[in-house]
Amino acid sequence: MGEDRPTQVSEPAAEPAEAGVTTGALARRLGVSPTTLRSWDRRYGVGPAVRSDGRHRRWTPQDVAMLEEMCRLTSAGVPPAEAARTARKGVERIPHGPDPAEGARLGRQRSRAAGALPLGDVRQECRGLARAAVRLDAPAMDDQLASLVERHGLVVAWDEVMVPTLHAVGRKWESSGDRYVEVEHLLSWHISRTLHRATGPARPDAPATGPGPVVLACVPGEQHSLPLQALHAGLAELGLPTRMFGAAVPTEALTAAVRRLGPTAVVLWAQTRSTADVPLARHVAGTHWGVKGARNHPAVVLGGPGWAGRPLRGMLRPPGLRDALGSLRGLYDGAAPVPGG
Repeated sequence: MGEDRPTQVSEPAAEPAEAGVTTGALARRLGVSPTTLRSWDRRYGVGPAVRSDGRHRRWTPQDVAMLEEMCRLTSAGVPPAEAARTARKGVERIPHGPDPAEGARLGRQRSRAAGALPLGDVRQECRGLARAAVRLDAPAMDDQLASLVERHGLVVAWDEVMVPTLHAVGRKWESSGDRYVEVEHLLSWHISRTLHRATGPARPDAPATGPGPVVLACVPGEQHSLPLQALHAGLAELGLPTRMFGAAVPTEALTAAVRRLGPTAVVLWAQTRSTADVPLARHVAGTHWGVKGARNHPAVVLGGPGWAGRPLRGMLRPPGLRDALGSLRGLYDGAAPVPGG
């Protein structure tokens, strides 16, 4: 999926007109959101030198060079405040562009910084999201997450950025006592918000005579519902009907919902082996409805690492979000490509 990688800003931008370019045009040129440019202006002073009629931003060639350097440094892992200082000084000191060695030096310093998260070899967007999370910078997290989904699609945003960053925060929390708990909670909440927005408005269900919805539920005692929210958003993107029940659904409530809805599939999420309820999965798979001679039962999809090593015949266990979407789509209309592939 190399084509999904973000384009690095390496070539100088074309010379803008004498009047300067607008914020929207510059954002498109640099591959960032207009909100990010306004935030950098407000927070770090890397705004345009000229504002027409005192309000509208117009970016000159020198402004563009400064923002190109700001983008390059932040993409290299430099904190925005440091990147802004370097970008401003670089443009003032070197008319034809700043020194690449300066950004590399700052990037090395940042990689050794005491609060850096253990990210490893990940997409660059993970580093930006992790920095925003550690700073508890809610606006930056919202901007970056929304941009990820818009530019790369839900599956890539979830698999290659959201999940690795959440795992890094979790590892930092485990190795630091009670520190970074607030980082994980805030990041999880903003990811949840992004997934909810990606779901969009509810669509009409299929006719009553058509296939039933996909029921999504965490098993009793399981509170980790973010992966189900990602699957819910992906199913909504495919236009498939769903019923999202969320975390820790009691056994009685889940079985009652299955009988009432007659779902095409039931997704049961278990994060840990202690919550993976094998008898419940078998009970759901054996639930039938309809008149004699035309009775139906749901397909059961087991999600999450809690089901590992527990063979349950006749049940699907897709390894990731893309596979889960493909399997569920296949239950409705045959194997069809998943968006973002």
